[in-house]
Amino acid sequence: MLDLLVKAARLPGRREPADIAVKAGRIAEISPRIDAEAQRVIDTGGRLVSPPFTDPHFHMDATLSLGLPRLNRSGTLLEGIALWGELKPLLTHEAVMERALRYCDLAVSQGLLSIRSHVDVCDDRLTATEALLEVRKRVASYIDLQLVAFPQDGLYRSPTAEANLLRALDMGVDVVGGIPHFERTMEDGARSVRRLCEIAAERGLPVDLHCDESDDPMSRHIETLAAETVRLGLQGRVVGSHCTSMHSVDNYYASKLIPLIAEAGVHIVPNPLINITLQGRSDTYPRRRGLTRVAELRAAGVNVAFGQDCTMDPWYSLGSADMLEVAHMGVHAVPMTSREAMAWAFDSVTLNGARAMGLPDPTLRVGGPASMVVLQARDPIEAVRMKPTRLAVIRSGKILAETPARLARLSLPGRPESLDPADYAPIAED
Repeated sequence: MLDLLVKAARLPGRREPADIAVKAGRIAEISPRIDAEAQRVIDTGGRLVSPPFTDPHFHMDATLSLGLPRLNRSGTLLEGIALWGELKPLLTHEAVMERALRYCDLAVSQGLLSIRSHVDVCDDRLTATEALLEVRKRVASYIDLQLVAFPQDGLYRSPTAEANLLRALDMGVDVVGGIPHFERTMEDGARSVRRLCEIAAERGLPVDLHCDESDDPMSRHIETLAAETVRLGLQGRVVGSHCTSMHSVDNYYASKLIPLIAEAGVHIVPNPLINITLQGRSDTYPRRRGLTRVAELRAAGVNVAFGQDCTMDPWYSLGSADMLEVAHMGVHAVPMTSREAMAWAFDSVTLNGARAMGLPDPTLRVGGPASMVVLQARDPIEAVRMKPTRLAVIRSGKILAETPARLARLSLPGRPESLDPADYAPIAED
């Protein structure tokens, strides 16, 4: 007997529905029709079944802290950093854990099962680090949670940052982080990139740096990060997050920079919701979008994965752990409205995020892990458009969350009695 049988599933990239057989936490078979007994059957009715969502850039130590100790009135990145500096001394182990675990509950309900979270190490107590290490243990059976040692106040700007970063890594934090554009000088920023990459190389760890989260076209630390990646043989293990200054550089410099990023195998993680709200704040009109050059990076073969970044914290008062909301905003903000690009936006919050995090390929395949999300949509583009209900969230064959389909009851003369939004979204053929 099968543990689980998912019927009539539409898989990304596959035209016809298929049944998915699950045994011992793995996918045992994918076929047009599977006649077998199972402990549990989910009939999708031809709905989309995809790999779980991934978020390669988040700040779980700050999540759900909106209003503590006050609100970010200007809406700027710098006021958010200052506000976090006010909140940091007030953090307690219990409060950080409680907010993080609530966020993880929300994430699971949205089918988000892999998260890379930066954790500020510029608190000598390392309160948030200890709390999130405990959270990582508690959620390990249902969320892949990676932690990044993040010196929020600058590796050299904060006198104890490097020592604290090393302590955090010794405690079991997974990734080396940094914020070179927040150092006192451009030179210190470049020096911090080199030092952080050396630490990662010495310890055999990945690197994930907030790079050039600025409207300043002279903020060019991603260039240094690409060079250090090659110098130290870190190809494939390095992420440049945000990279918003790239929207302000001239086209000639971009034509030089982007091939260097591709050559180094650096992953790029823009955060559409946050980048378009924090950046361009000093502009009048025309106002810059604040998002990096996604289309050009993709064309050069760079792995680009969208991140959530923030949810209800000093930097962003919205957010819902919904990576389809992130993809939806990315489509608008880049902008990219070809069918190929919209389908890619779905991949950016599933497959590409996993790749940036160094996780195994989550593509649904025979022999692979039975981790998937059943969506009330019929293809990836429709999922990006509708941000649909997650009908079922499954991890290694175990159902973690289920939500009833969203149906509208109509009382209109001569019209159907109920409306399923997906029924009004025919699949277009290329």
